[in-house]
Amino acid sequence: MEGTFRYRSQTITAPQVEFIRQLIAQHPGATRRRLSLLLCEAWEWKQPNGTPRDMVCRGLLLGLHRAGHIVLPPAKQQGFNPAARYRGRRWEARAIAVDTTPLAVPLAALRPLEFPQVRRTPDEALFNSLLEQYHPLRYIQPVGEHLKYIVYAAGRPIACLAWSSAPRHLGARDRYIGWSAEARRRNLRFLAYNPRFLLVPWVQVKHLASHILGRMATILPEDWARAYGHSIYFLETFVDPTRHRGTCYRAANWVVMGRTTGRGKNCPNKRPNRSIKDVLGYPLTPRFRELLAEG
Repeated sequence: MEGTFRYRSQTITAPQVEFIRQLIAQHPGATRRRLSLLLCEAWEWKQPNGTPRDMVCRGLLLGLHRAGHIVLPPAKQQGFNPAARYRGRRWEARAIAVDTTPLAVPLAALRPLEFPQVRRTPDEALFNSLLEQYHPLRYIQPVGEHLKYIVYAAGRPIACLAWSSAPRHLGARDRYIGWSAEARRRNLRFLAYNPRFLLVPWVQVKHLASHILGRMATILPEDWARAYGHSIYFLETFVDPTRHRGTCYRAANWVVMGRTTGRGKNCPNKRPNRSIKDVLGYPLTPRFRELLAEG
């Protein structure tokens, strides 16, 4: 192999490729997943919570295989994509019936609210069903690290919030934080992105949305640290100004950092290929810039 191979900002050298070839040769009956786990162990590729960086490693192996640098064993399942696989199951899931009796009361009458994290619990199906039925963008499987919350009032679900890994490149956010490209690469895991926030349509309670966002800012960091072994220092989301003003986020003291360019990561040119959105952020600590710029 001449030169090097680049994958997700990682430079893979010729000796490293040779190591992978030897690893494959030493385990002739291993599956692609098994080889990925072996390589994670050998190179000490671990997430902050100690689990192997299996998906990143499998992507690297597949890239080397497609480039002709290594030969992987045949795939046991074609087109591995856990998000797509989950999305396929989503369409088959039945809608879950809930009490849709209109609820219009003062916020104080709803308290106390409950904020259970429902990922990998029996209530995850209800979370997915509510978003699929009542959110204008419907349900989509979060990627990377993620948590799901249902907000309950007197046992009734009234809101859903999804939190996931933050986008890697976001100009307005990166300028607001002021971090370098290297600091962003190292510390992006300390941000959480809010891709979905649903208040069910039969609930009409003033100031409920901003109250929920304020509560989430105190609940989420501890849950994230428990689930993934590291804290978070900053929250972010997008708001489509043609649909919403983001009033509840602004009322909860989120900051408008700027706008997206309207170009997705696979956009072939500089022309927008999707709607331009406001980018909002919420620091979880006054020291967020200092912490996110650390080496």
